[in-house]
Amino acid sequence: MISKKEMPACPVATTIQLIGSKWKLLILRNLMQRPWRFNELRRSIDGISPKVLTDSLRSLEEDGIINRTVYAEVPPRVEYALSELGETLRPVLMAIQTWGEAYQKRMQDT
Repeated sequence: MISKKEMPACPVATTIQLIGSKWKLLILRNLMQRPWRFNELRRSIDGISPKVLTDSLRSLEEDGIINRTVYAEVPPRVEYALSELGETLRPVLMAIQTWGEAYQKRMQDT
């Protein structure tokens, strides 16, 4: 979690600091659909290493953006999902998706 002392004065910088890595954005893209297990996320995000995925998930959890649920089963099952705070990012992520779709269409039409 970003401490008050570490919090950038600019709100855009704060957002970028929290979710700005390409990996975090792709993780959040998936978690907007449904809860995911670690290996599902790893397989669905091309190029992400297990270490980077683990670090990104821990960071997102620490910042309160996702929830990690451990089920008492054998074998153990762990799922990641957007938290209530993470759900508030949905319009931001949808805007990024909409912009990306428009950009792709524009580039295909030229």
